[in-house]
Amino acid sequence: MPATHRLFPGYLAAAATLLMWTGFNLVSRLGGKSVLTPYDIFALRLITASLILLPFASGMPPGAWRDGRLWILAILGNLLYCLLVYQGFRYAPAAHGGILLAGLQPFLISALVWLIAGTRPNRMRNAGLLLIAIGIVCAAMPYFTEWSADSFYGDVLILLSSISWAFYSVLAARWGYSAWTLTRAVVLGSAVLYLPVYLLWLPKQLEAAPLSMIVIQSLFQGIVASILAMLAYLKAVSILGTERAAAFLALVPIVTGLLAIPLLDEALTAWLLSGLVFVSLGSYISSRYGTTSLRN
Repeated sequence: MPATHRLFPGYLAAAATLLMWTGFNLVSRLGGKSVLTPYDIFALRLITASLILLPFASGMPPGAWRDGRLWILAILGNLLYCLLVYQGFRYAPAAHGGILLAGLQPFLISALVWLIAGTRPNRMRNAGLLLIAIGIVCAAMPYFTEWSADSFYGDVLILLSSISWAFYSVLAARWGYSAWTLTRAVVLGSAVLYLPVYLLWLPKQLEAAPLSMIVIQSLFQGIVASILAMLAYLKAVSILGTERAAAFLALVPIVTGLLAIPLLDEALTAWLLSGLVFVSLGSYISSRYGTTSLRN
């Protein structure tokens, strides 16, 4: 079979992952602009995903629910990450999320790998990280002329969520769990920790929200973002390899920024467009070169 035919399913999976990761920024921002609270959106995500994954809970590896490392990953990769990012998208535009979530990951992961494993980035990865830094400076330029406390607050929350996801990514790779184990543990573990607190104490606006918004957030956050995006990404990696798959995901910031214009009526300034381009290019170079193994 020609090489292009063998790789075609991988490119389809990578393209699907790109669309789903971009959709996460857009749908989360849509939810942030609605009457739903961030606590509502996270609860809808967990309830939907748990209903799908609960029948597979019995197939978890022996002792998984007593493994403290899986609980740490559930907190970092879902509980903290989602609560911070959903709150952040109440104030910050989707394009900022594309930069700070997907675009900033190579920078954050390189820093964590250096701290944890002592592995310094190579020359090409450093070049990519420099481009990401330039892009972030470009995106931040409007703050010096049109200061927005709300947008800045949202950006800080999204940045913190991105840091939480970077810790999750590095520790998950270092500890070597399978993706299927992680998917179930992260969703079901978060549901056990969060849903009782949500039901008893956290503010809710479900009754005031349109049914269409509840359905959109439930289906996308609970099925697409929690389950399908992970499976599509793993399919892409298995066929194309980590570097080629990561190259597709480097486009998430710029695709998010462009789609946010017609879908969310968000402005795309010259500074923000420059930032999106630099961050996407830097993410591609950083992901394409210098991949590091973190397992013990």
